[in-house]
Amino acid sequence: MSRKPVYTAALMGTGRIGFTLGFDKKREQPASHTMALRANKRIKLIAACDTDAIKLENWKRYCSHATTYSSYGHLLAACSPDIIVIAVNEDAHLDTALAAIRSKPKLIILEKPVALTMKDGLAIADEAKKNDVPIMVNHERRFALDYKIAKSYMKKIGELQSITAELCSSLRVYSKQDEASGEYSLLHDGTHLIDIVHYLLTQDHLSDKTASSDLQRRSILYDMALESVFRDKSDISIVRNISVHFASDVCPDVTIKISGRSKFFSFGIDVLGTEGRIKIGNGYAEFYKREAATMYTGFYSLVRDDTVALPTKTKYFSNMVQAAVDFLDGTLPLMSTLQDGLNDLDIIEQIRCAIRENT
Repeated sequence: MSRKPVYTAALMGTGRIGFTLGFDKKREQPASHTMALRANKRIKLIAACDTDAIKLENWKRYCSHATTYSSYGHLLAACSPDIIVIAVNEDAHLDTALAAIRSKPKLIILEKPVALTMKDGLAIADEAKKNDVPIMVNHERRFALDYKIAKSYMKKIGELQSITAELCSSLRVYSKQDEASGEYSLLHDGTHLIDIVHYLLTQDHLSDKTASSDLQRRSILYDMALESVFRDKSDISIVRNISVHFASDVCPDVTIKISGRSKFFSFGIDVLGTEGRIKIGNGYAEFYKREAATMYTGFYSLVRDDTVALPTKTKYFSNMVQAAVDFLDGTLPLMSTLQDGLNDLDIIEQIRCAIRENT
């Protein structure tokens, strides 16, 4: 039996998601690209770059075997890794991604969101198609075991009636002045919320190697209606709450709610079917089935389905890295494709435009 190949990888960006979240003792680990790459025996992390010398020095202490560079240009000139991971700030996605694509690695893992704008996202897609470089976007919940169980359970809850997806944090939902940096929750964490709605509502597609046809797909959400906007009392240019409604051929009632004035962080999805319900989010996953009611004769109620076995670890990050290996091995199609990320970005842009028009 021939030995399976070991793929080389290089990391662009040694900040939180690139490196330091791997030391958060409260998070399920691995929680950063560095730790997840190093934990996979089929990957050898050979290099990293960052414009921040202190961050790069700290990373080098942990990954002494790897070579470090002060820019992606120096890294790309010096080595040709099989996998390039892009974990830079959102405002650097476009230039970094274009340069990485032109170096023609076997795979690029791009941190979410794809880009600041749809225009930038499409520029990345065009370059990827031109150079025949597959891109996987790290919308991590697509790889988490609990969300995989939720998607499988969808067929047990009957026809879909409604989906409510809600994100609460203290980060402002939107502000025009933050468009250049991407530091607002509609983009930063809202991309996760929108992506998991898309994930639950769509069938797994084949392969990003068929990018020319896949890039023609668009979001299944349509007829967007901005139902409410709450603005900061001290600065009306800052949006603190939104509620947005969509229609879908799969589910007639899809609502996305984002709060930027909560004194807590939460992320959750409530999927209601004609015969069951799924509630899933950060730290919880609940599944409900239809049974004869115990309180009323001739009626049915929803009761907790305790037969669903939930994992002790969701393996969201390690599964993402393993999915990259499986794709390169040719054993599985690409998951969380660039087109998936563009579909999410398209919805974000629609919401952003509606907020601007609401002023």
